[in-house]
Amino acid sequence: MKTAQYDTEKKNLFRLFEFLPGVLAWGTLIGAIVFSHILPVWTSVFIIVFDTYWFLKTLYFSLHLRASFKQMRHNMKVNWLERLQKENKPWQDIYHLVIFPMYKEPYELVAETFKLLLAANYPADRMIVVLATEGRAPEGEEIAQRIEREFKGKFFQLLTTVHPAELPDEIPGKGSNETWAGRQVKEKIIDPLGIPYEQIMVSVLDVDTQVFPEYFGILTYEFLTCPYPQRSSFQPVPLFTNNIYQAPALGRVIAFSSSFWHMIQQSRPERMATFSSHAMPFKALVEIGFWNTGIVSEDSQIFWQCFLHYDGDWRVVPILYPVSMDANVALTFWQTMKNLYKQQRRWAWGGCENVPYMLEGFRRHPKMPFKKKLYRGFHYIEGFHSWATNSIIIFVLGWLPVTIGGSEFNVSVLSYNLPRITRFIMSFAMVGIVSSAVLGIILLPPKPEWFRKRHYILYFFQWILMPVTMIVFGAFPALEAQTRVMLGGKHRLGFWVTPKYR
Repeated sequence: MKTAQYDTEKKNLFRLFEFLPGVLAWGTLIGAIVFSHILPVWTSVFIIVFDTYWFLKTLYFSLHLRASFKQMRHNMKVNWLERLQKENKPWQDIYHLVIFPMYKEPYELVAETFKLLLAANYPADRMIVVLATEGRAPEGEEIAQRIEREFKGKFFQLLTTVHPAELPDEIPGKGSNETWAGRQVKEKIIDPLGIPYEQIMVSVLDVDTQVFPEYFGILTYEFLTCPYPQRSSFQPVPLFTNNIYQAPALGRVIAFSSSFWHMIQQSRPERMATFSSHAMPFKALVEIGFWNTGIVSEDSQIFWQCFLHYDGDWRVVPILYPVSMDANVALTFWQTMKNLYKQQRRWAWGGCENVPYMLEGFRRHPKMPFKKKLYRGFHYIEGFHSWATNSIIIFVLGWLPVTIGGSEFNVSVLSYNLPRITRFIMSFAMVGIVSSAVLGIILLPPKPEWFRKRHYILYFFQWILMPVTMIVFGAFPALEAQTRVMLGGKHRLGFWVTPKYR
């Protein structure tokens, strides 16, 4: 009876935590509307202060972006395998387990990924490669067979797995597929060969992820030189540029904005969690029981699994080196827009479902330092709150006091100056957008034959669309995801696979 009561209380508390992101976001937006009407003066002061804060934050982010970009470009010029050899690091002892979960991606995409894996400046005989297919997508079996025929014998080990459909306590998605693949490779290769878990690094890469030549070299170097190699995840910079020339202008802005955000995070490792393609030690993966099979966003929750399991003794090491993935491109413009929205909503959902998992985990781990809980919890929740609210406040609600503040406020000096002050601050904030435009052009991959000099102008001025992307493909999907988590039940999202087209 006592256990049943405890389980009920635990479930209710978890459900309460699920309300937190949505309540904070909607409370902020509704509060801005209500106070614009009843307290227009104080709301106007708040908006001016907030816009000033956002301007300073933009400058702060721009500095971090430039620093990360500069270091990333430097790291791309280094021969990291040669550096490992010169510094006598025991890199030969390290095996790289590379897991590619796939669903319905075409053969050409998968084959290109494998070819670039072989072309990396790192011995393929130190790689264990797994192509993890889904039983609910039978076409993957034929692709796996073709990959086996083409690449068999070119790596230390190559394994293809089929994740069975309809396993209990699972939702279809990457996490459940990766867990199946991880356990299969442990059982069929690692344990029979007696490879020490401490000597295996696991890179979990989306199947469209193309590794740059020095990825495994710099990853090995960071693993062998960081202070806590067995208590760290390793995060490259995701560049969504594989098919960037096929993307419409809105899609390009969103793709580069996502890449730039992760570059900024690389210079703030104390706030980082893992995202999409990343790496971690196999020993820790086994100790935590692999990836959670019942959630959508396994790539970020794996960080919290480790962080909680080791009582906060876990961190993300930024390797400031890129891997490239596909931008979101469909067969038509409107389908691309729809897919972009759904992708952003899935990313936002993943962050939201981590909030109750994180807070419940903090409660269950009293040994974890309270300051670490407070710091991590505050910045994680604040980040998702800003995602859902900031752009709406800046570009939409910032004008409300003038609109609904009443006749008495509308004849005041503050009412007259509010739009002008806001425009002035926003004009200065454009420096961040200009920086993004310049870096976006520098990061473009090799140009196709049809690309002309006039296209540079288009690719520069496409950034005037950024306010639209921040609201329609940023705040709106984040707000919807937080609302769905808050409502629960039939409103919950399952895993949605972004379609890949080349």
